[in-house]
Amino acid sequence: MGPEEPGAKAGTQPQRRGSGKMGSELDPEPGPGPEPTIPPHDNFALFLSRRFGRLGGLVGAHPWPFLLLSLLLSAGLGAGFLFLPQRQANDIEGQFTPLGGPAKSERRFTQEHFPTRDSERFSGQRLLTEGAFASLIAVSASGNNILTAGAFGELLRLDGAVQSLAVPGGDPGTQLSYPDLCVRSNGSCSSPNPLLAAVQGEPARLETLLAQLTYPVFGSSVFMGTFLGGVQLAGGAGASRVQAAKALRLVYYLREDEAADRERSLQWLENFLKRIPAELEALNLTSVQVAYFTSISRQEEFEGNIRKVIPLFSITYFITITFSITSCLRVDCVRNKVWVAAFGVLSSGLAVLSSFGLLLFCGVPFVVTVANAPFLILGVGVDDMFIMISSWQQTNPKNNVEKRMAETYAEAAVSITITTLTDVLAFYIGIMTSFQSVKSFCLYTGTAFIFCYLYNITFFGAVLALNGKREEGNRHWLICTKVKDIVQPHRSCLYNMCCVGGFSDKSSGGEDEHPMNNFFRKYYGPFLTKIWTKVFVVLLYGGFLATSIYGCTQIKEGIDLRNLASDDSYVIQYYDWEDEYFSEYGPRIMVTITENVLYWNLSIRNDIKNCMESLENNSYVDKSLSESWLRTYENVARIGSLNIDTKAFFMGNLSELFKLFPEFEWDIDIRYKEIAASRFFIQTVNVTTAVDEKNLLHQLRDLAKGCKIPLMVYHPAFIYYDQYIVIVPNTIQNVGIASGVMLCISLLLIPNLLCSLWVTFAIASVIVGVAGFMTYWDVNLDSISMINLVICIGFSVDFSAHISYAFVSSEKSTVNEKAVDALYLLGYPVIQGAISTILGVIVLSAAQAYIFRTFFKIMFLVILFGAVHGLVFIPVFLTFFGICGRSANKRVNIKTIGENSNSFSKTQNPNNVGYYENQIDSNGDNFLEDNIRQPNVIGMEKPNNGYHHSNFFPVSQNHDSSSCLYQNNAVIAYKKQIKQLHDEGKINPDCP
Repeated sequence: MGPEEPGAKAGTQPQRRGSGKMGSELDPEPGPGPEPTIPPHDNFALFLSRRFGRLGGLVGAHPWPFLLLSLLLSAGLGAGFLFLPQRQANDIEGQFTPLGGPAKSERRFTQEHFPTRDSERFSGQRLLTEGAFASLIAVSASGNNILTAGAFGELLRLDGAVQSLAVPGGDPGTQLSYPDLCVRSNGSCSSPNPLLAAVQGEPARLETLLAQLTYPVFGSSVFMGTFLGGVQLAGGAGASRVQAAKALRLVYYLREDEAADRERSLQWLENFLKRIPAELEALNLTSVQVAYFTSISRQEEFEGNIRKVIPLFSITYFITITFSITSCLRVDCVRNKVWVAAFGVLSSGLAVLSSFGLLLFCGVPFVVTVANAPFLILGVGVDDMFIMISSWQQTNPKNNVEKRMAETYAEAAVSITITTLTDVLAFYIGIMTSFQSVKSFCLYTGTAFIFCYLYNITFFGAVLALNGKREEGNRHWLICTKVKDIVQPHRSCLYNMCCVGGFSDKSSGGEDEHPMNNFFRKYYGPFLTKIWTKVFVVLLYGGFLATSIYGCTQIKEGIDLRNLASDDSYVIQYYDWEDEYFSEYGPRIMVTITENVLYWNLSIRNDIKNCMESLENNSYVDKSLSESWLRTYENVARIGSLNIDTKAFFMGNLSELFKLFPEFEWDIDIRYKEIAASRFFIQTVNVTTAVDEKNLLHQLRDLAKGCKIPLMVYHPAFIYYDQYIVIVPNTIQNVGIASGVMLCISLLLIPNLLCSLWVTFAIASVIVGVAGFMTYWDVNLDSISMINLVICIGFSVDFSAHISYAFVSSEKSTVNEKAVDALYLLGYPVIQGAISTILGVIVLSAAQAYIFRTFFKIMFLVILFGAVHGLVFIPVFLTFFGICGRSANKRVNIKTIGENSNSFSKTQNPNNVGYYENQIDSNGDNFLEDNIRQPNVIGMEKPNNGYHHSNFFPVSQNHDSSSCLYQNNAVIAYKKQIKQLHDEGKINPDCP
């Protein structure tokens, strides 16, 4: 801030208006009662305007250093992309499951007490992770029955082809096939399917086997729910006997105990994915159709999404440049802003290069979700460019470039600063979430917006200044040769259009008004403020809100893992058949007693029994399929007359249990002759939707927590189910905090509490609308959509706050006129910003990956609803509350004559500071004479800090008699002569 202006009244508190003769004669609207002090925003706006005015003058005077330094900085920071391969962190579990989720600590406990030994005693239900596996689902080609000799003959050939796939071994020349890498139980490879093992390589045995095949348990202990699908059971007495089945699953598990095992298993799975399509084609299967999947498929498909979306970025860049150039085109061959628009888009590209490079230098993980960011940044980054170009076009082309740049920067200061501030804060608040993918996206995008801001006021400003020097020389936009600025009557229209330019609005001195601004003032604004239009808008908003709220009640939570693969991926068919044929039985849950309890105590065993029964009676659990070593031990003890009611006998007789059921030895962790932990198993059913997964997790954990015995329930799938615990609280937390911050910013932007609350209302309304319509567009509330709900807060502020700000700032006398005025000033920039952002992300609608399509869908909803609120709902609702206008709290009566044209000093006012005439203070002295003292850096005079100065348009040079009469009255108030004011350039020379 510059030195304080001199004058006795500078810094003094305002007094009541005097009632002297001069005041009564010249003040047509006496101000009521005590006068409020300056709102904080006015000082803030003035501070920004002054500082930016100085910066703009500096950029205008010396553009090349700003241009070259920006390019050098982006090139230096862009070198951080060399670290991209090291920074990529696309582990699905690490990125899309909540940090510190309960299931992760449960897994650590289970791994500590029940370690696996895949090479000795493999058990699928006892896996603590998904494991390393390749899986095939075979479906009957006829759609009827896969349990036929012909189908099994083909399945045996398929099994042989899979088992023969080999990878290089540790020694040169050796090959390792599946039998060399498979998990083992009882000294042999675990069979990929119990039925395949039962037929022993001879399809003819299947007929004999079918006579004794039962479902879901085959024999005495083999659970078939995961191996046989689309089962049709016999009726009557043999209700559990299988008559037919439509699908059969083969699962090939590989060892993971040692690091060397994991590495070789990974190689085998990669080889499987590479060769299995050709193997299936070579087998020429006719009785069955096959889909395949591996434990690394989801991860590989997820990482492949980035490669598929990169080509779309070039399309987006082209579309954005085309739109920017088109929206900045002028018929005038000198005023054309083609190169300015193109370099404005380049400025956003430099921001992406610099911000991403900087964060890669700093070691921030680069997640696949971050690949969405450049599309958003490119769309949003050009918004500030449009604002600066608009401000430039309002300046007087007759002034030199330095002065025009100073005025441009001063005019655009508040707008681009507030826009950037809201967007950056919205993203940085998103860092508080529990999902690493969201943290990385918000950090990368928020930082990119900061660089967008910096490059817009340096690099783009320099381009604008250089373009201004070209315009100053009246040079052609393409060939840079000087052209005439007067139409040549003897030349053709085409010649005059292409070779004559440099025109300006002769009445205002500024460039010609854009037709869209004229549309909003003459047509759209008056139409929107009609009574019947307002009634329709209110009804429309009621329908919008009701539809949105209903959608919010139907929203689905959680990310479906199938959505991490692209639409054309081979895994989609596998997922579809899995849902269709194998969805009846869900995960098999471990129920672990986490502490050393007195198992030999009968009351303790009864407590354990009651806990198990409470879990088994849950609607998602099939009680008949539970497995409990303790229950079996009690039966063995009763049959064998074993004593298990004392510690010595209980521990001593466990060996008898292990002889009969050796697998139970894996479920009891004995340390120092104590049972440190033990586990049981329950089988879930009908867990088919995200709601089922969420309910299952909550219900089982609540039941376990309510037991007298310390219980823990765990399954590897719970790692992903944990997102249901935090997704809604995290979203509410981020949205709530961000909304509060945006309210504070809007209070700073709009010094009127009621209007600031309207802005907050608009934020809430847009969020409800986006969340509700997500349901209708098949988008779940997950870590990906959570990003966008945080984003929509920043964009809601951008649209609604600026319209509200323009409404409050308007000096029109009625609320309808204020609304029209606000739309005239900001309607077209809002449309430009909305279209540019949508164009930035629209190509993602063609992406084959859910992540990118979801990003487009929600961004489209955010921009659409934000723009509708800014251009339709908010202007209408503000007209219902006239108190939002500035007139209610004016300190003095301001007569503003005209808009968007020259001031008395024939310079554009960069701070929207009006020239105040005929104002009398409480002492009867002329306010203007006492308070207008010091020219600013652009050569304009401004009132001191003690005067309510902002939000008014400059006085124009109207030529009607009333304005001249008013001016002459102001001359009397100045106590100066007209000639002196003429000489100082502070008076309309056309007035008599």
